[in-house]
Amino acid sequence: MNAMIDTLCALGQRLERFGQTPETVAVVEEACRANAWFTPDSIHAAVEAIRREMLDRTLLEEWLAPYAVPVAKPKRVLIIMAGNLPLVGFFDLLCLLVSGHEAWIKPSSKDTVLMRYVVDLLREADPEIPILFYDGEGEPDAVIATGSDNTNRYFRARYGSIPTLLRGSRQSVAVLAGDESEEELRGLEEDIWLHSGLGCRNVSLLMLSERAAFPSIQPHELHPKYRNNYRQAKALREMTDAPFVDLNGALAIEQQAFPRALSELSYCYYRSIEEVEAWLAEHDRSLQCVVSRCVEHPRRVGFGCAQHPRLEDYPDAVDVVAFLQRL
Repeated sequence: MNAMIDTLCALGQRLERFGQTPETVAVVEEACRANAWFTPDSIHAAVEAIRREMLDRTLLEEWLAPYAVPVAKPKRVLIIMAGNLPLVGFFDLLCLLVSGHEAWIKPSSKDTVLMRYVVDLLREADPEIPILFYDGEGEPDAVIATGSDNTNRYFRARYGSIPTLLRGSRQSVAVLAGDESEEELRGLEEDIWLHSGLGCRNVSLLMLSERAAFPSIQPHELHPKYRNNYRQAKALREMTDAPFVDLNGALAIEQQAFPRALSELSYCYYRSIEEVEAWLAEHDRSLQCVVSRCVEHPRRVGFGCAQHPRLEDYPDAVDVVAFLQRL
């Protein structure tokens, strides 16, 4: 049995009252000051998703059963983390720990507060846990990095002589049949607007049946920065007479392409599921996940589940544990 599971379960227990104690409220406030896009609600949602989907003993044991971990010869693996969402780099750290390698981590400056807090909790559970905050000294044996397509070009040049797992920009779509329930539509709103739509798992393109009306969705409790973006985008479209659907906080634009502005949501109509499946196959390298119940896709998730990835929902469909096993 992988002993690291005990440590991860202990972390889950320590996070049960996150945001409900003076200490954790202070952590949330500090994290929000460090990243103006973070809110207490978005942080609480991210922590709860990790606790429920990634730190449950049964889920961890079932997930790890097919893998030969921990590895016999641990390596030094550097994780260069993004900072667009709260604790977005945690899953890579989890994969590294259960694989038995030594974790060198470089959190984004926008998400250092939460990552340091979680690492401190892990060290409380296991003082010998192999985690080091990377300061640029020493050379890793492998690198996992998440960033923009431009930063990935730098990573390829900088770490071209060692194994790398690099992730760039991806988008998510939702395919609707037109008979979705109120509960599913409320879940879709979360899939679109939780974390202000900043994540690669946030839905930014709706594919709608030509026989159905536009779904009854709208954003709620928008971040002030997002709402300002919406006002500017709306004013620009009104000035140029460009068509849009006003969702009272976001703009829906009819186009079969991902939107360029944060406050915009693209939508298009399809005639058949086969047409949709062909489009998804053609654009697979650009997709992170597909929210639907009417179309088949290897990274399909249910409504309201896009921001609650499971252990087997590997980013960019690349098996992180398998990558770490091969080092």
